[in-house]
Amino acid sequence: MRVFVTGATGFVGSAVVRALVGAGHEVVGLVRSDAGQRALEGSGAVALHGSVEDDDTLRAGVDRVDAVIHTAFNHDFSKFKQSCESDGRVIAALGAALEGSARPLIVTSPLGILPRGVLVSEETAPLSGPNAHPRAATEAALDAIVRRGVRATVVRLPPTVHGKGDPHFVKALIELARVKGKSAFIGEGANRWPAVHRLDAALVYRLVLERGFEPGTRFHAVAEEGVMLRDIATAIGRGLGVGVGSEAPTHFGGIAGFVALDLRASSTRTRQTLDWHPTHPDLLADLDLNYFDT
Repeated sequence: MRVFVTGATGFVGSAVVRALVGAGHEVVGLVRSDAGQRALEGSGAVALHGSVEDDDTLRAGVDRVDAVIHTAFNHDFSKFKQSCESDGRVIAALGAALEGSARPLIVTSPLGILPRGVLVSEETAPLSGPNAHPRAATEAALDAIVRRGVRATVVRLPPTVHGKGDPHFVKALIELARVKGKSAFIGEGANRWPAVHRLDAALVYRLVLERGFEPGTRFHAVAEEGVMLRDIATAIGRGLGVGVGSEAPTHFGGIAGFVALDLRASSTRTRQTLDWHPTHPDLLADLDLNYFDT
């Protein structure tokens, strides 16, 4: 199968590209730079230069393939709401390019849009109304194109997708602990983060692509339902050789809301439906293996 992948050089997208190429699929990856092209071609894929913000580029990518996987997202959190709205527009554009065909689209969505403090499943709907997360725009856009007949499905990712080279939230906690000389949690640190290794997550995308499912189906790429923040902070403290303890939310600055996240997520249906069995290190083991070598 020939597959168009957005975000093809990103932390998750690059793992998806390798999983697809390794299984014998051809990949056309969207890149912005010559460096991105070199990285992508090194993975055995073909590069398409352009931006997800350009509908003509998206249409050109869609026209060349049998399926589309959308992993791109702008992680500049200084304009998070704008990025979420933009993601909805990208999905609408991809849907318009696919409408009238039987070609599938797999969209990436975050588990953080779901209710907090309870065990959520693939059937759980995003929060709505005044409590809605800005990124709920992603699944709203997906539902809209499904109603138009597009064969679109969702892979939901945990806030903690980990692995060597992780540029995101766990890395931010490590850098904060390095600067402040202390690895911290809020309160008792009993809140939980679901987690998955990036290579296990990539396999979910490949299996969804190869097996095909009803439009609108949700999947959870979740290896661990919830890892306590206190345990994460302890592993960071051990890796850096600094103290560990409770701090007020102000200690964490702009990432305090994320640090306080309490979310548990099941992947029971995903595992059963896809026969998916995560095999890579869990979050705490991966911290020891890959996060403190520099």
